[in-house]
Amino acid sequence: MPSLLDLPLSDPGVPDVRSGTRFLLWLEVRQWRGQLLATAWGTLHMAAVAAFPLPVGLAVQAVVDHSGRRLAAAGALMLLLGALTALGDTMLHRTAVTNWISVAARVQQLLARKTVELGAVLTRQVAAGEVVAVSTGDVEKIGWFVEALARFTSALLATVGVTVALLVYRPELGGIVAAAVPVLALAALPLLPAATRRADVQREKAGKATELASDTVAGLRVLRGIGGEDLFLDRYRRASQQVRAAAVHSARMWALISAVQTLLPGLLLVGVAWYGARLALDGQITAGELVTVYGAVGFLLMPLRNFEEIAMAWSFSRPSAKRAARVLALSRGGEAPSGTVSGDTADAAPAAAPPAAPGGDLCDPLTGLRAPCGLLTAVVCGDPDAAGRLADRLGGHSPSGRGGEPSATLGGQPLDALALAAARAAVLVQDKDPVLLSGTLAELLAVPSSGRVTPDEALAAAQCGDVLESLVQSLPEGETAPDPMRARITERGRSLSGGQRQRLALARSLVADPKVLVLDEPTSAVDAHTEARIARGLGAVRAGRTTVVLTSSPLVLDRADRVVFVDDGAAVAAGRHHDLLRTEPRYRAVVTREPDTGAAGTSAAAAPTTVPMEESA
Repeated sequence: MPSLLDLPLSDPGVPDVRSGTRFLLWLEVRQWRGQLLATAWGTLHMAAVAAFPLPVGLAVQAVVDHSGRRLAAAGALMLLLGALTALGDTMLHRTAVTNWISVAARVQQLLARKTVELGAVLTRQVAAGEVVAVSTGDVEKIGWFVEALARFTSALLATVGVTVALLVYRPELGGIVAAAVPVLALAALPLLPAATRRADVQREKAGKATELASDTVAGLRVLRGIGGEDLFLDRYRRASQQVRAAAVHSARMWALISAVQTLLPGLLLVGVAWYGARLALDGQITAGELVTVYGAVGFLLMPLRNFEEIAMAWSFSRPSAKRAARVLALSRGGEAPSGTVSGDTADAAPAAAPPAAPGGDLCDPLTGLRAPCGLLTAVVCGDPDAAGRLADRLGGHSPSGRGGEPSATLGGQPLDALALAAARAAVLVQDKDPVLLSGTLAELLAVPSSGRVTPDEALAAAQCGDVLESLVQSLPEGETAPDPMRARITERGRSLSGGQRQRLALARSLVADPKVLVLDEPTSAVDAHTEARIARGLGAVRAGRTTVVLTSSPLVLDRADRVVFVDDGAAVAAGRHHDLLRTEPRYRAVVTREPDTGAAGTSAAAAPTTVPMEESA
């Protein structure tokens, strides 16, 4: 059982994500020591509380019989049981909370590891709102069920023990309790399916509201620009009201279940008290025995509440675990989803050192694209949406291996078949909307790198001079030698313009200096003069390295060693920029934004529409 001092875990394990139930079972197995300990302390606590009516009854009978010795013995037993109750309750709470936090931390580490593994592809496979819901509310519900199961186990043992003890102590009253307890425990079962359905509806609506809020916050700047804040605010308000109505609808059913769990045991207590009083008046049992039986039946109200709690915990945690398992089952490319192996054996296996990153040409068999090793290759896509998918595939981040699509290869080796560390060491993909983490500029550029490109060289190549000046102005006044590397960048670079964020992200990628760098529209937010200087600096810094730039900017295309035109999902032409302008009308139409007339310098009949793919730069 990991203690809170052991968090975060060095290895959260390989989860079984074939279903939500299997995922919960896997978490239970991983926490078995803590569960056993919590069950033991819970059983001690329940047993001490359940035994308390016995000394109370003995004390009452001692008073009736005027026995001071038995009264003192009963008082001593009460003190002992009180100490055991306090000890059991304290340690149960301690171990239960430890189990809850440990399970929640394990799930959060698994989600963080999956997020790092998938990168930008994660939000293309699952909605951002669902990821937020899983990492917040769902984690707590999963931890709740794992923690509540130990207390339910101790409550079940205590209920069976008290029932058996009453049968032995006073069979005439114990028989009534033994017949009633199964009915009380199972009385809420017919109501659970309806309660579960209502809870599922509530969670579904809450997830949609969270996703809507996440999308609204992410696009707030755009919404303000077009005056759409009120529209989205109304949409979120309606979604929020739907969540409220669903929550009230669900709470009513759980209130009914709680009422049943309170009413039926209360009726049993009244019935036992009435029948016991009749037996006491007839002289069949003593007053002390009546008090003992009454106290024991009253105790049963406490463990029976755990039956209601475990039903609620299961109802809420099952869909949460299912949602978490669905996120954790996502995989990059053709890699087998995690969760196919479970247990200590898989977790204990030492991690093999990642193989050396391969080298060679970067190829995409799906389109026929080839980026020669050591050259700057520019790629122009006739469909702008296809550029992002191609960038993901070239980085080995897309789920191309599923559904029969081939994986991109580097030096003849499929990227999807490589270990994640090796693939990322070989290929770095910069998305068209890169994220800047909060921190200083020095921390932003402190990325794993070869050391070949210094931060100053990368900043100069990315034309970040004005960005550095802006960051210097944000430093506290009075510094004699303000250093822009110590300037702080706000979350997601909100204080910077789009072009400034784009150039800082490019500088970060250049510092990393991977063998293969894939840039998706790296200069779309900068002006033409800056773009031309970036194109020159990129070629100089990346000399001898493989670089792929997905762009339609003539200024960048003119500096490329090789240009490939991808149209309708296939690489149809390759060569130098000016050659393609002259020989490929479709390419010319995309780059110059002119209609494809088939003329403009050469007729379609006089000029070929494709260039051999193996044409050298």
